[in-house]
Amino acid sequence: MPPGAGRRAAVDVEDLLVRVKNGAGPELGAVAREVAALAAEGRLGEDEEGGVLVPALLARLAGAGDAEVRVLVMAALRRLAGCAGAETKERMASIEALSSIVRSLSRDVDERNEAIALLLDLSDIPQVRQRIGRIKGCIVMLVTLRNAHESGTYDDAEKLLHILSCNPQNVLLMAEAGYFRPLIHYLKEGSDMNKILMATAISKMFLSEQMKSSLGEDGAVEPLVEMFKSGNHEAKHSVLAALRNLSSSLQNAEILINCGITGSLLQLLCSVTSVLMTLREPAAAILSNIAESDRILLHRDAAPQMLSLLNLSCPVIQLHLLRALNSICGHTNAKRARAKIRQNGGVQLLLPFLREKNVGIKVAALNLMFHLSKDASQELAEQIRETHLDILVKIIASPTPGIAEKAAAVGVLSNLPVSDKNITKFLTQANLLPVLISLLEANISASPSPQKMWLLEGIASVLTRFTVPWDKKLQSLAVGHGVLPWLVKLLSEGSVKAKSKSATSLAQLSQNSVALRKAKSPRWLCVPPSAESYCIVHDYQCTIKSTFCLVKAGAVNPLVKILEGEEREADGAVLEALATLVQDEIWENGSRAIEKASGVHALLRVAEAGELTSQDKAIWILERIFRLEEHREQYGGIAQALLIDLAQKGDPVLKPMIGRILAHLQLLQTQSSYF
Repeated sequence: MPPGAGRRAAVDVEDLLVRVKNGAGPELGAVAREVAALAAEGRLGEDEEGGVLVPALLARLAGAGDAEVRVLVMAALRRLAGCAGAETKERMASIEALSSIVRSLSRDVDERNEAIALLLDLSDIPQVRQRIGRIKGCIVMLVTLRNAHESGTYDDAEKLLHILSCNPQNVLLMAEAGYFRPLIHYLKEGSDMNKILMATAISKMFLSEQMKSSLGEDGAVEPLVEMFKSGNHEAKHSVLAALRNLSSSLQNAEILINCGITGSLLQLLCSVTSVLMTLREPAAAILSNIAESDRILLHRDAAPQMLSLLNLSCPVIQLHLLRALNSICGHTNAKRARAKIRQNGGVQLLLPFLREKNVGIKVAALNLMFHLSKDASQELAEQIRETHLDILVKIIASPTPGIAEKAAAVGVLSNLPVSDKNITKFLTQANLLPVLISLLEANISASPSPQKMWLLEGIASVLTRFTVPWDKKLQSLAVGHGVLPWLVKLLSEGSVKAKSKSATSLAQLSQNSVALRKAKSPRWLCVPPSAESYCIVHDYQCTIKSTFCLVKAGAVNPLVKILEGEEREADGAVLEALATLVQDEIWENGSRAIEKASGVHALLRVAEAGELTSQDKAIWILERIFRLEEHREQYGGIAQALLIDLAQKGDPVLKPMIGRILAHLQLLQTQSSYF
């Protein structure tokens, strides 16, 4: 008898079987180790020998409570699988057995490594691959292990996922777990039916922003666009639904625009073919999404085409188109696009939407009117009629419309030219002023939101119309309605744009304070003036209502505070307001009021870091402040280095006024060439 045959006959399989079935924890581990060694030596593995041990080992695996024992049992099963035939492997891979193995994927590192290795060994049989994918939680766990990039686990998890991806249903499960590479492979190289299946799956998935970005980065968008351009109706339908889901990511929107989908979507929207009508709504939704990328501006005819489709579309599509146009017109570099829409009659086309019953469409149309009139206020004024103004006022005054609708209506009014007296007269007679102040009162301290911020910015902008310096009667009306304290409050609680507009109104009111002081100065007084009402700047018994006094309104400190902040957008308006306190007749007292509010440091900050027009105005105010000896002594030392540096390196337009300040500080002769 050959030596090998004797050794094979020496293995007592029945004894091993009894020990596997009956062994306690340590004993079961020992016999599993023995089985693994025998299989490795080739002494087990024929179906009639190793096959009887497989069911027993699987039964013990399901009930084993000790992790080390489970690792040894799976190692034994893996050794048996390595040398067993297909029939034995199929017995190993029953649903119940696979479930036991899959449970080990969520356990400690040694156990999950052994479990993945065993599943890999079993997966070379097609029927087993199908079963593995059906085990609840298996693919999710494999994706999790792959994403963890754990040494010893990552490669096997990647291999097993690749093997399982031959089944499209497994690919869908992988995608739901956030592993998209197999799905994208099917989109690129799968059959037409599988491509549609994958696109449909994308359309139905809940995708986080990160998942959308991942799909775009890994190449899902390009094959979908190709399917849309060349596929049949069913393919187009599934692709549009998928792209609708993906295009809300700005990154994917840019990929879509680069793939040339804009023209194809517009062509579809222009189509009157009945079979394509069902595709128009998702196409419009995708346009609305991709318009959030400023790359849409490269397609110069896109906005006019959308505009031309507005009145030819159903309400749902109208809303998508209006949102797309709003996004296009809202981009910082969209001036040319806005002009083109206006040239194509955009404002006239939008005016009928003011009477629209669908609130979403009405708000979107109002928003678009706001964007279109940002750089064409006179053009808007020429096209808008009193009937339109009346509608806008009623939207703002009515308790029914929401914040979004009111903010949009106020926004449109804010873009109308302040110099148009007819518009001002109509809005005054329509009693808009107290309505705006009530809205301010209701929203200025409420919990912030983008819509409330826009509403407050719009109100602050419209209020500049009622505080113009050439109409003291209108200013008195505004102040009589209590506008001044709310303007001051906006300086502290509004956005930088609201602060800027509030400061403009305060500057306009304060321009007339000196003149009002003179006009109302009494020849004699029955009662001595109170110290409380006396204003050190205007040298008069100022009140908010009588002289629109910034000092009595408590505006000086919050104005200075804005200059001390990091945002520079409001500097110009704030400086105009402070400059009214150092007019020729009151410059001395005004200088002291600004200094008292820590204004000198703030003005020097703007002189150093502000924009040129702000620098110029700040230096003009500083020149008046430094006329006073007390201020030269206190601030001359810290100002001179900055001013000399500005004179040498700053814009030449600043040099004459800087020269005057340096002369006040006795650092230059008054006849210096700086003047």
